[in-house]
Amino acid sequence: MSADRKSNPGPVLVAGGGIGGIAAALALTRQGFDVQVLEQAPQLGEIGAGIQLGPNAFSAFDALGVGPQARSRAVYTDFMVMHDAVDEYQVGKIPTGEAFLKRFGNPYAVIHRADVHLSLLEGAQASDRIQVRTSTQVQSVEQDESGVTVIDQHGERHRGIALIGADGVKSAVRRQYVGDEARVSGHVVYRAVVDKADFPEDLRWNAASIWVGPNCHLVHYPLRGGEQYNVVVTFHSRQVEQWSVTEGSREEVQSYFTGISPRARQLIDLPKSWKRWATADREPIGQWTYGRATLLGDAAHPTLQYLAQGACMALEDAVTLGEALRVRGNDFAQAFDLYQRSRVARTARIVLSAREMGRIFHAKGVERLVRNDLWRGRSADRFYDAMEWLYGWKVENCLASA
Repeated sequence: MSADRKSNPGPVLVAGGGIGGIAAALALTRQGFDVQVLEQAPQLGEIGAGIQLGPNAFSAFDALGVGPQARSRAVYTDFMVMHDAVDEYQVGKIPTGEAFLKRFGNPYAVIHRADVHLSLLEGAQASDRIQVRTSTQVQSVEQDESGVTVIDQHGERHRGIALIGADGVKSAVRRQYVGDEARVSGHVVYRAVVDKADFPEDLRWNAASIWVGPNCHLVHYPLRGGEQYNVVVTFHSRQVEQWSVTEGSREEVQSYFTGISPRARQLIDLPKSWKRWATADREPIGQWTYGRATLLGDAAHPTLQYLAQGACMALEDAVTLGEALRVRGNDFAQAFDLYQRSRVARTARIVLSAREMGRIFHAKGVERLVRNDLWRGRSADRFYDAMEWLYGWKVENCLASA
Protein backbone atom coordinates (compact mmCIF):
# COMPACT_ATOMS: atom_id res chain seq x y z
CA MET A 1 0.00 0.00 0.00
CA SER A 2 1.46 3.36 -0.98
CA ALA A 3 2.02 5.97 1.69
CA ASP A 4 1.50 8.81 -0.77
CA ARG A 5 -0.85 11.31 0.87
CA LYS A 6 -3.19 11.55 -2.11
CA SER A 7 -3.83 7.82 -2.14
CA ASN A 8 -3.53 7.33 1.62
CA PRO A 9 -7.01 6.43 2.92
CA GLY A 10 -6.19 7.39 6.47
CA PRO A 11 -3.58 7.48 9.19
CA VAL A 12 -1.86 4.62 10.93
CA LEU A 13 -3.32 4.38 14.44
CA VAL A 14 -0.96 3.95 17.40
CA ALA A 15 -2.53 2.87 20.69
CA GLY A 16 -0.44 4.41 23.47
CA GLY A 17 1.58 7.61 23.74
CA GLY A 18 4.43 6.34 25.90
CA ILE A 19 8.01 5.72 24.82
CA GLY A 20 7.08 2.86 22.46
CA GLY A 21 4.08 4.63 20.96
CA ILE A 22 5.82 7.93 20.20
CA ALA A 23 8.88 6.07 18.86
CA ALA A 24 6.58 4.04 16.59
CA ALA A 25 4.91 7.25 15.38
CA LEU A 26 8.31 8.72 14.49
CA ALA A 27 9.32 5.55 12.62
CA LEU A 28 6.04 5.57 10.66
CA THR A 29 6.33 9.22 9.62
CA ARG A 30 9.83 8.50 8.33
CA GLN A 31 8.16 6.06 5.93
CA GLY A 32 5.72 8.76 4.79
CA PHE A 33 2.67 7.86 6.86
CA ASP A 34 0.33 10.09 8.79
CA VAL A 35 -0.14 8.87 12.36
CA GLN A 36 -2.83 9.29 14.99
CA VAL A 37 -1.71 8.43 18.53
CA LEU A 38 -4.48 7.47 20.97
CA GLU A 39 -3.37 7.99 24.59
CA GLN A 40 -5.57 7.15 27.58
CA ALA A 41 -4.00 9.69 29.98
CA PRO A 42 -5.24 13.30 29.99
CA GLN A 43 -1.77 14.49 28.97
CA LEU A 44 1.34 12.93 27.49
CA GLY A 45 4.15 12.13 29.91
CA GLU A 46 5.93 9.35 31.75
CA ILE A 47 5.77 8.28 35.35
CA GLY A 48 8.78 6.60 36.88
CA ALA A 49 12.32 7.62 37.58
CA GLY A 50 15.62 6.73 35.95
CA ILE A 51 16.27 4.16 33.25
CA GLN A 52 19.47 2.79 31.78
CA LEU A 53 20.35 3.13 28.10
CA GLY A 54 22.63 0.66 26.36
CA PRO A 55 24.37 1.43 23.04
CA ASN A 56 21.40 -0.19 21.29
CA ALA A 57 19.13 2.59 22.58
CA PHE A 58 21.37 5.29 21.11
CA SER A 59 21.41 3.48 17.75
CA ALA A 60 17.61 3.60 17.87
CA PHE A 61 17.47 7.30 18.86
CA ASP A 62 19.69 8.16 15.90
CA ALA A 63 17.54 6.11 13.51
CA LEU A 64 14.45 7.97 14.78
CA GLY A 65 16.08 11.36 14.31
CA VAL A 66 16.23 12.33 17.99
CA GLY A 67 19.81 11.33 18.83
CA PRO A 68 20.99 14.85 19.74
CA GLN A 69 18.04 15.49 22.08
CA ALA A 70 18.46 12.20 23.96
CA ARG A 71 22.25 12.50 24.14
CA SER A 72 22.04 16.00 25.62
CA ARG A 73 19.88 14.76 28.53
CA ALA A 74 21.75 11.55 29.38
CA VAL A 75 24.44 11.04 32.02
CA TYR A 76 27.35 8.97 30.69
CA THR A 77 28.65 6.46 33.21
CA ASP A 78 32.26 5.41 33.80
CA PHE A 79 31.38 1.85 34.82
CA MET A 80 28.72 -0.63 35.89
CA VAL A 81 29.40 -2.24 39.25
CA MET A 82 27.83 -4.99 41.36
CA HIS A 83 28.47 -5.40 45.09
CA ASP A 84 27.23 -8.03 47.50
CA ALA A 85 24.87 -6.14 49.82
CA VAL A 86 25.69 -8.41 52.76
CA ASP A 87 29.48 -8.03 52.93
CA GLU A 88 30.21 -5.33 50.29
CA TYR A 89 32.29 -7.73 48.15
CA GLN A 90 32.69 -6.38 44.59
CA VAL A 91 31.18 -9.10 42.41
CA GLY A 92 31.94 -7.44 39.10
CA LYS A 93 32.94 -4.12 37.56
CA ILE A 94 32.56 -3.29 33.85
CA PRO A 95 34.18 -0.14 32.44
CA THR A 96 31.81 1.84 30.19
CA GLY A 97 34.25 4.52 29.04
CA GLU A 98 36.43 4.71 25.92
CA ALA A 99 36.97 0.96 25.45
CA PHE A 100 33.24 0.31 25.71
CA LEU A 101 32.47 3.12 23.25
CA LYS A 102 35.05 1.79 20.80
CA ARG A 103 33.63 -1.74 21.03
CA PHE A 104 29.93 -0.91 20.62
CA GLY A 105 30.01 2.41 18.76
CA ASN A 106 27.73 4.08 21.30
CA PRO A 107 27.91 4.83 25.03
CA TYR A 108 26.24 3.45 28.13
CA ALA A 109 24.16 6.05 29.92
CA VAL A 110 21.47 6.68 32.50
CA ILE A 111 18.62 9.13 32.07
CA HIS A 112 15.30 10.14 33.58
CA ARG A 113 12.46 8.25 31.92
CA ALA A 114 10.62 11.53 31.33
CA ASP A 115 13.65 12.86 29.43
CA VAL A 116 13.55 9.91 27.02
CA HIS A 117 9.87 10.58 26.39
CA LEU A 118 10.47 14.33 26.00
CA SER A 119 13.21 13.73 23.42
CA LEU A 120 10.87 11.54 21.35
CA LEU A 121 8.01 14.00 21.83
CA GLU A 122 10.11 16.88 20.51
CA GLY A 123 10.71 14.83 17.38
CA ALA A 124 6.98 14.17 17.06
CA GLN A 125 6.07 17.83 17.60
CA ALA A 126 8.46 18.81 14.81
CA SER A 127 6.42 16.69 12.39
CA ASP A 128 3.12 17.79 10.87
CA ARG A 129 2.19 14.14 10.32
CA ILE A 130 1.57 13.12 13.96
CA GLN A 131 -1.69 13.90 15.74
CA VAL A 132 -2.15 12.97 19.40
CA ARG A 133 -5.53 12.43 21.06
CA THR A 134 -5.34 12.25 24.85
CA SER A 135 -8.03 10.92 27.23
CA THR A 136 -8.71 8.24 24.62
CA GLN A 137 -8.64 4.67 25.92
CA VAL A 138 -8.79 1.82 23.43
CA GLN A 139 -11.57 -0.63 24.26
CA SER A 140 -11.81 -2.81 21.16
CA VAL A 141 -10.66 -3.17 17.56
CA GLU A 142 -12.57 -4.05 14.39
CA GLN A 143 -10.90 -4.94 11.09
CA ASP A 144 -11.94 -5.23 7.46
CA GLU A 145 -10.07 -5.54 4.18
CA SER A 146 -9.18 -1.87 3.91
CA GLY A 147 -8.38 -0.89 7.47
CA VAL A 148 -9.01 -0.95 11.21
CA THR A 149 -11.46 0.82 13.48
CA VAL A 150 -10.62 1.43 17.13
CA ILE A 151 -13.52 2.01 19.53
CA ASP A 152 -12.67 4.09 22.61
CA GLN A 153 -14.27 4.32 26.06
CA HIS A 154 -16.83 6.86 24.83
CA GLY A 155 -17.90 4.65 21.93
CA GLU A 156 -16.16 6.96 19.48
CA ARG A 157 -14.72 5.24 16.41
CA HIS A 158 -11.22 5.97 15.07
CA ARG A 159 -10.42 4.77 11.56
CA GLY A 160 -6.98 3.95 10.22
CA ILE A 161 -5.15 1.80 7.68
CA ALA A 162 -3.35 -0.20 10.38
CA LEU A 163 -2.94 -0.32 14.17
CA ILE A 164 0.19 -0.48 16.29
CA GLY A 165 -0.70 -1.68 19.80
CA ALA A 166 1.86 0.13 21.96
CA ASP A 167 -0.52 0.39 24.90
CA GLY A 168 1.77 -0.99 27.58
CA VAL A 169 1.84 -3.89 29.99
CA LYS A 170 -1.95 -4.03 30.31
CA SER A 171 -2.55 -3.63 26.57
CA ALA A 172 -6.17 -3.67 25.41
CA VAL A 173 -5.00 -4.65 21.92
CA ARG A 174 -3.16 -7.68 23.32
CA ARG A 175 -6.14 -8.57 25.49
CA GLN A 176 -8.38 -8.74 22.42
CA TYR A 177 -6.06 -10.75 20.20
CA VAL A 178 -4.04 -12.86 22.66
CA GLY A 179 -5.99 -12.78 25.93
CA ASP A 180 -3.19 -14.29 28.00
CA GLU A 181 -2.71 -13.87 31.73
CA ALA A 182 0.07 -11.85 33.33
CA ARG A 183 2.72 -13.73 35.30
CA VAL A 184 2.91 -11.81 38.59
CA SER A 185 6.45 -12.19 39.92
CA GLY A 186 5.90 -11.44 43.61
CA HIS A 187 8.82 -9.01 43.32
CA VAL A 188 8.08 -5.45 44.39
CA VAL A 189 10.09 -2.47 43.12
CA TYR A 190 10.29 0.85 44.93
CA ARG A 191 11.59 3.81 42.89
CA ALA A 192 12.50 7.33 43.95
CA VAL A 193 14.67 10.28 42.93
CA VAL A 194 16.87 11.95 45.55
CA ASP A 195 18.60 15.35 45.30
CA LYS A 196 22.40 15.26 45.24
CA ALA A 197 22.64 17.22 48.49
CA ASP A 198 20.74 14.43 50.29
CA PHE A 199 22.67 11.58 48.67
CA PRO A 200 25.58 9.93 50.57
CA GLU A 201 28.96 11.27 49.44
CA ASP A 202 30.57 7.84 49.63
CA LEU A 203 28.11 6.50 47.00
CA ARG A 204 28.20 9.41 44.52
CA TRP A 205 29.73 7.25 41.80
CA ASN A 206 29.31 8.02 38.13
CA ALA A 207 28.11 4.49 37.60
CA ALA A 208 25.13 2.20 37.27
CA SER A 209 25.51 0.55 40.67
CA ILE A 210 23.74 -2.47 42.12
CA TRP A 211 23.90 -4.05 45.59
CA VAL A 212 22.63 -7.63 45.45
CA GLY A 213 21.27 -9.40 48.52
CA PRO A 214 19.15 -12.38 49.57
CA ASN A 215 15.71 -11.92 47.94
CA CYS A 216 16.47 -8.22 47.39
CA HIS A 217 18.68 -5.68 45.68
CA LEU A 218 19.30 -1.92 45.51
CA VAL A 219 20.28 0.22 42.51
CA HIS A 220 21.57 3.79 42.32
CA TYR A 221 22.97 6.09 39.64
CA PRO A 222 23.14 9.81 38.83
CA LEU A 223 20.53 11.71 36.80
CA ARG A 224 20.23 15.15 35.23
CA GLY A 225 23.90 16.10 35.24
CA GLY A 226 24.47 14.52 38.64
CA GLU A 227 22.07 16.91 40.37
CA GLN A 228 19.82 13.99 41.34
CA TYR A 229 20.23 10.28 42.02
CA ASN A 230 17.92 7.47 41.07
CA VAL A 231 17.29 4.97 43.87
CA VAL A 232 15.56 1.65 43.18
CA VAL A 233 15.04 -1.16 45.67
CA THR A 234 13.51 -4.55 44.92
CA PHE A 235 12.37 -7.29 47.29
CA HIS A 236 10.31 -10.49 47.30
CA SER A 237 6.97 -9.60 48.85
CA ARG A 238 5.56 -11.52 51.83
CA GLN A 239 2.03 -11.07 50.50
CA VAL A 240 0.18 -12.08 47.35
CA GLU A 241 0.67 -9.26 44.86
CA GLN A 242 -1.45 -7.88 42.04
CA TRP A 243 0.15 -6.14 39.06
CA SER A 244 -0.06 -2.47 40.11
CA VAL A 245 1.59 0.90 40.76
CA THR A 246 0.77 2.54 44.09
CA GLU A 247 2.28 4.91 46.65
CA GLY A 248 4.98 3.20 48.68
CA SER A 249 5.45 3.14 52.44
CA ARG A 250 8.78 3.81 54.12
CA GLU A 251 7.95 1.30 56.86
CA GLU A 252 7.29 -1.49 54.37
CA VAL A 253 10.48 -1.02 52.40
CA GLN A 254 12.65 -0.79 55.52
CA SER A 255 11.20 -4.04 56.88
CA TYR A 256 12.73 -6.05 54.01
CA PHE A 257 16.38 -4.97 54.31
CA THR A 258 17.43 -6.10 57.76
CA GLY A 259 20.38 -8.33 56.82
CA ILE A 260 22.38 -6.02 54.58
CA SER A 261 25.39 -3.79 55.23
CA PRO A 262 24.88 -0.27 56.61
CA ARG A 263 26.54 1.26 53.54
CA ALA A 264 23.93 -0.20 51.20
CA ARG A 265 21.09 0.12 53.69
CA GLN A 266 21.46 3.90 53.94
CA LEU A 267 19.94 4.09 50.43
CA ILE A 268 16.51 3.08 51.67
CA ASP A 269 16.50 5.81 54.33
CA LEU A 270 16.90 8.61 51.75
CA PRO A 271 13.66 9.05 49.78
CA LYS A 272 10.92 11.28 51.13
CA SER A 273 8.37 9.48 48.94
CA TRP A 274 8.37 6.24 46.98
CA LYS A 275 6.36 4.78 44.10
CA ARG A 276 5.66 1.06 44.50
CA TRP A 277 5.52 -1.30 41.50
CA ALA A 278 4.29 -4.87 41.96
CA THR A 279 5.93 -6.37 38.88
CA ALA A 280 4.84 -8.92 36.31
CA ASP A 281 5.75 -10.16 32.87
CA ARG A 282 4.06 -12.52 30.41
CA GLU A 283 5.17 -15.71 28.72
CA PRO A 284 6.81 -14.89 25.36
CA ILE A 285 4.50 -15.40 22.37
CA GLY A 286 5.39 -16.18 18.76
CA GLN A 287 2.62 -14.14 17.15
CA TRP A 288 2.23 -10.38 17.59
CA THR A 289 0.49 -9.63 14.30
CA TYR A 290 -3.23 -10.11 13.68
CA GLY A 291 -4.27 -8.85 10.25
CA ARG A 292 -3.70 -5.11 10.17
CA ALA A 293 -2.80 -4.90 13.87
CA THR A 294 0.53 -5.65 15.53
CA LEU A 295 1.99 -5.25 19.02
CA LEU A 296 5.02 -3.20 20.10
CA GLY A 297 6.98 -2.58 23.30
CA ASP A 298 5.55 -3.77 26.61
CA ALA A 299 2.32 -4.79 24.87
CA ALA A 300 4.33 -7.36 22.88
CA HIS A 301 6.91 -8.50 25.43
CA PRO A 302 6.44 -7.19 28.98
CA THR A 303 9.56 -8.01 30.96
CA LEU A 304 10.90 -7.78 34.48
CA GLN A 305 13.41 -4.99 35.00
CA TYR A 306 16.53 -7.06 35.71
CA LEU A 307 18.25 -6.43 32.36
CA ALA A 308 17.30 -2.71 32.31
CA GLN A 309 16.11 -3.12 28.72
CA GLY A 310 12.35 -2.47 28.68
CA ALA A 311 12.50 0.99 27.08
CA CYS A 312 15.44 -0.02 24.89
CA MET A 313 13.41 -2.91 23.42
CA ALA A 314 10.47 -0.62 22.63
CA LEU A 315 12.84 1.74 20.78
CA GLU A 316 14.32 -1.19 18.85
CA ASP A 317 10.82 -2.41 17.98
CA ALA A 318 9.88 0.97 16.53
CA VAL A 319 13.00 1.21 14.38
CA THR A 320 12.62 -2.38 13.17
CA LEU A 321 8.98 -1.77 12.25
CA GLY A 322 10.00 1.25 10.18
CA GLU A 323 12.77 -0.72 8.45
CA ALA A 324 10.40 -3.61 7.70
CA LEU A 325 7.97 -1.17 6.05
CA ARG A 326 10.82 0.35 4.06
CA VAL A 327 12.12 -2.94 2.64
CA ARG A 328 8.59 -4.25 1.98
CA GLY A 329 7.49 -1.15 0.08
CA ASN A 330 5.07 -0.06 2.83
CA ASP A 331 2.97 -3.21 2.41
CA PHE A 332 1.62 -3.74 5.93
CA ALA A 333 0.93 -7.48 5.66
CA GLN A 334 4.48 -8.23 4.51
CA ALA A 335 6.10 -5.66 6.77
CA PHE A 336 4.27 -6.80 9.93
CA ASP A 337 5.34 -10.37 9.21
CA LEU A 338 8.99 -9.36 8.73
CA TYR A 339 8.90 -7.13 11.84
CA GLN A 340 7.50 -9.93 13.99
CA ARG A 341 10.03 -12.51 12.75
CA SER A 342 12.85 -10.03 13.39
CA ARG A 343 11.81 -9.37 16.98
CA VAL A 344 10.18 -12.42 18.58
CA ALA A 345 13.29 -14.42 19.49
CA ARG A 346 15.33 -11.41 20.62
CA THR A 347 12.65 -10.01 22.89
CA ALA A 348 11.81 -13.47 24.26
CA ARG A 349 15.48 -13.82 25.16
CA ILE A 350 15.22 -10.54 27.06
CA VAL A 351 12.12 -11.71 28.98
CA LEU A 352 13.64 -15.08 29.90
CA SER A 353 17.12 -13.68 30.65
CA ALA A 354 15.62 -11.00 32.91
CA ARG A 355 13.92 -13.69 34.99
CA GLU A 356 17.22 -15.56 35.33
CA MET A 357 19.11 -12.37 36.19
CA GLY A 358 16.58 -11.72 38.96
CA ARG A 359 17.45 -15.12 40.40
CA ILE A 360 21.19 -14.35 40.22
CA PHE A 361 20.75 -10.95 41.87
CA HIS A 362 18.66 -12.40 44.72
CA ALA A 363 20.73 -15.51 45.39
CA LYS A 364 21.09 -16.70 48.99
CA GLY A 365 22.98 -19.46 50.80
CA VAL A 366 25.39 -21.42 48.61
CA GLU A 367 23.84 -19.90 45.44
CA ARG A 368 25.04 -16.52 46.67
CA LEU A 369 28.59 -17.85 46.91
CA VAL A 370 28.36 -19.23 43.38
CA ARG A 371 27.07 -15.85 42.15
CA ASN A 372 29.96 -14.05 43.82
CA ASP A 373 32.41 -16.42 42.12
CA LEU A 374 30.88 -16.13 38.65
CA TRP A 375 32.85 -13.16 37.33
CA ARG A 376 35.96 -13.31 39.50
CA GLY A 377 38.99 -12.18 37.48
CA ARG A 378 36.97 -11.58 34.29
CA SER A 379 38.50 -8.97 31.96
CA ALA A 380 36.56 -6.09 30.41
CA ASP A 381 36.86 -7.72 26.97
CA ARG A 382 35.23 -10.91 28.24
CA PHE A 383 32.36 -8.88 29.70
CA TYR A 384 31.99 -7.08 26.35
CA ASP A 385 31.94 -10.40 24.48
CA ALA A 386 29.10 -11.59 26.72
CA MET A 387 27.15 -8.37 25.99
CA GLU A 388 27.63 -8.42 22.22
CA TRP A 389 24.24 -10.06 21.53
CA LEU A 390 22.50 -7.28 23.43
CA TYR A 391 24.46 -4.13 22.71
CA GLY A 392 25.52 -4.99 19.15
CA TRP A 393 22.03 -4.24 17.79
CA LYS A 394 21.82 -1.41 15.25
CA VAL A 395 19.56 -0.34 12.43
CA GLU A 396 21.85 -2.02 9.86
CA ASN A 397 21.34 -5.49 11.39
CA CYS A 398 17.83 -5.14 12.84
CA LEU A 399 16.21 -7.39 10.21
CA ALA A 400 19.02 -9.96 10.10
CA SER A 401 17.44 -12.58 12.36
CA ALA A 402 14.36 -12.86 10.09
